Amino acid sequence: MKRIIVIALLSQLLVINTFAQENIEPDSQWLSEEWQSQWITHPNITGDEVGVYLFKKVLSFEAVPQEYVINISADNRYVLYINGIVVARGPARSDLNRWQFATIDIASYLKVGENHIAAKVWNMADLKPTAQMSYITGLIIQGNTEQEKEINTDKTWRVAIDEAYSFYKIKHLRRFYVAGPGEKFTGELHPWSWKISDKEVDWKQAKAGKKGMPTKYYSVTGKTDGRVLHPRSIAMMEAKIQSFAEVRKADGIDNVEGLITGDAPVEIPENSTVKILLDQGHLTNAYPQLEYCKGAKSNIKITYAESLFIPKDGKPTFDKGNRDEVEGKVMWGNSDIIIPDGGDDRLFESLWWRCFRYIELEIKTADEPLVLNAFNSEFTAYPLDLKANFKCDNPRLSDIFEVAWRTQRLCAGEVFFDCPYYEQLQYTGDTRIQGLNTAYASGDTVLWKDAIQDYYDSQLPFGLTQSRYPSSQQQIIAPFSLVWITMVHDYMMHCNDQAFIEKMIPTMLDILNWYDERVEDNGMLGQLESWLFVDWVDQWKTGYPPLNKDKKYSSVIGMQYVYTIQKAMDIFEAYGMSGLKQKWAQKADVTQQSIIDNCWDNEKQLLADTPDKGEFSQHANILAVLSNSFDADKQKELMQRVVNNKEIAQSSYYFDFYKVAALKQTGLGDLYFSGLSVLNDLIDSGFTTFPEKFDPSRSDCHAWSASPLYYYYASIAGITPTETGFRRFKMRPSLGELSFIEGKMPLRDDEIYFELKKKGKNGIKGIVILPKYLSGTFYWRDQTIELVEGDNSISFK
Repeated sequence: MKRIIVIALLSQLLVINTFAQENIEPDSQWLSEEWQSQWITHPNITGDEVGVYLFKKVLSFEAVPQEYVINISADNRYVLYINGIVVARGPARSDLNRWQFATIDIASYLKVGENHIAAKVWNMADLKPTAQMSYITGLIIQGNTEQEKEINTDKTWRVAIDEAYSFYKIKHLRRFYVAGPGEKFTGELHPWSWKISDKEVDWKQAKAGKKGMPTKYYSVTGKTDGRVLHPRSIAMMEAKIQSFAEVRKADGIDNVEGLITGDAPVEIPENSTVKILLDQGHLTNAYPQLEYCKGAKSNIKITYAESLFIPKDGKPTFDKGNRDEVEGKVMWGNSDIIIPDGGDDRLFESLWWRCFRYIELEIKTADEPLVLNAFNSEFTAYPLDLKANFKCDNPRLSDIFEVAWRTQRLCAGEVFFDCPYYEQLQYTGDTRIQGLNTAYASGDTVLWKDAIQDYYDSQLPFGLTQSRYPSSQQQIIAPFSLVWITMVHDYMMHCNDQAFIEKMIPTMLDILNWYDERVEDNGMLGQLESWLFVDWVDQWKTGYPPLNKDKKYSSVIGMQYVYTIQKAMDIFEAYGMSGLKQKWAQKADVTQQSIIDNCWDNEKQLLADTPDKGEFSQHANILAVLSNSFDADKQKELMQRVVNNKEIAQSSYYFDFYKVAALKQTGLGDLYFSGLSVLNDLIDSGFTTFPEKFDPSRSDCHAWSASPLYYYYASIAGITPTETGFRRFKMRPSLGELSFIEGKMPLRDDEIYFELKKKGKNGIKGIVILPKYLSGTFYWRDQTIELVEGDNSISFK
């Protein structure tokens, strides 16, 4: 049975990935006209309660059509099955004004005769993940042409409530956790054959509501639906079956290896209790899939954790120690519960995926033995393909790159998110780094663009963008609105997408004007509403940089404001807005000079965090350098003091992104290598992804810590664009302790290739190969050479 199920799963996954590659476009009428299909739901619900709903329609074909394209969406989530096989999961996360629908061809799943079109739709209501937005429960499918109209959702569809599912809040972790509830699945309440048969199901006629309304459609009176349909902007998620690496512990039972190999079923005797600890070998995001039979009235609790915890007085602490070690530690995490019904050939898969390295099965059987046939999982992530390559004479850099790549992958799904375990929310501070990471490592910029659009859509009436979006709970971090502007600038420099960038400019101005209204007569920023998070710093409460006694005059946020204006000025210049550029240049100059006049400490030769000059940080000085607040020589000296002074507030993994940028800008890029030793230590401590902050860290996987994916190319190889759309670039390598580097960096449909080796004491030699459309300048110390398409020989003494 194991082999049959796995083969079926693998075949369906291959088709899902094919959908992602085909990029099927919906018929144009479904973008501008009211749909013929209707949103359907269960007739006995209001639509805002918790529930799992099974929708069904049977179609018959005398001959299988070569093409059968449908447009599908649901609220909150759905899985679409054709003849029992998973075809799609969705919808891609977004907000109600850009509610996404997928366009897929289901012809390859159809057969002559009866075809069971089935969709599982669920609404977790108040227990749903914070990233999940919702209107009311519903499903909608629109045939793409006249040929497919029979599949349109209306009253001819049937629906049933699946009473097997219930949900419970994860509230014991004592950390901010908003990734969704635990699931309880009671097998005797589930109609097991519902996808391919109607025998077990008490079907009801679906209740049909409003017709689908796409983005460009309005009623004659200008009304829209509660959800405005928009074509899916990203590919379907990657999906593949993966096995656990090993069984780490088994209490109350022996010989359980067959559980993860599928070679031999594991039988748990009646009226017994066992615990089995499994190790994936590295952190992953996946749908757990447990195959089992018998064991009526047993209780299977599946608990998921990034790593195990060191206990005190028998209870978990926040200390995890070495992530590879399990002895003397305890499991602490979110969980699902299965109550078997005693039947054969059962398969449990969670509705939403889980993040884990370790899984503990805690099983209590009743009066019948329980048989576990196999346990594996289906990996899920945005389908990023690693196209970059980097080699050097320090093999540990390859280990760091691998861990950074896994970190980035696990923080990229239907949106970018900060961490896959605790939040799964797309935060601006993280996203700026993620956009660059994915562009340099994979060449993919689709999710990056989608994120910028998300924040644009999140803007509030008073001007600021929301700090995380999509999100059902509104949150404002004013400095993150500044980060969004710098992200728009990054995208402009790397991608040729002029109309999209131009659309962002009014929102950029709203943000800058919000800040300008809070600039006081002395030129510094006064009181700022919202959470003023800048970085996780031990000396700072909740990530706030120091303020004066009146909660004003942060040089950190002030310099970030100046830095952001300078990025905005580049955008204004690119779009011929010279008046705007000049206006904001003057404003930036006033605030920049005021901060220097009020916060520079001559004795310490550092910029203080406030005019009180009682607290100092790397952050204020890093941002002063990035905004060119001093001449080049002084900036270089300042950065040398910043990295050597351990008494001032230090940057965390997040703000190290900005510290490396400042080192690179001041010609101190070789110092990047000293910072990598911290990541080395993490790998030695068993981390398979990079964490949120220094230990003890809540999250073992946090996107903002994956910046080596960007800086291996932008700092070590020194590759950065100098003209919008990456039409021209500069290459200023900082090899540091390395004697050679070799690699390739994807760019659009091509790549930049380089081989560089130190020559003598101060020289360098090698080759740089560019695509046809690209040119640039190579810098080595005080020497330059122009780079043109094709092969470029590099040789400097």
